[in-house]
Amino acid sequence: MALAVANDPSGVCVISVSDQLIVANRQELKQAVLEALEAGATRFVIDFTDAGYIDSSGLGVLVSVSKKVRETGGELRLSGLNEDLRMLFELTKLDTLFKISDTRQEAIEAV
Repeated sequence: MALAVANDPSGVCVISVSDQLIVANRQELKQAVLEALEAGATRFVIDFTDAGYIDSSGLGVLVSVSKKVRETGGELRLSGLNEDLRMLFELTKLDTLFKISDTRQEAIEAV
């Protein structure tokens, strides 16, 4: 997995995940969110446009960082889930926990 962290001109912290979010790399995502929170970010978009797979530990870290963001009064959105990933979120009922947008831009505008 490769992560790219960028701040949108509107102040949204956009974290792009490529390849897979799995047990071997889940801490990278958690660390990126925690560092952004410490730097004052409150609005987040995690973009999965270039990702194809998330395992159970990846889902777990998403739940964990979502909770951290909410505890600080912030908001987190997911974007760019392919059909398989969207189905995964529906089957696990995580689509009720996360706000999901089709595109990165839609997520940025909504957060």
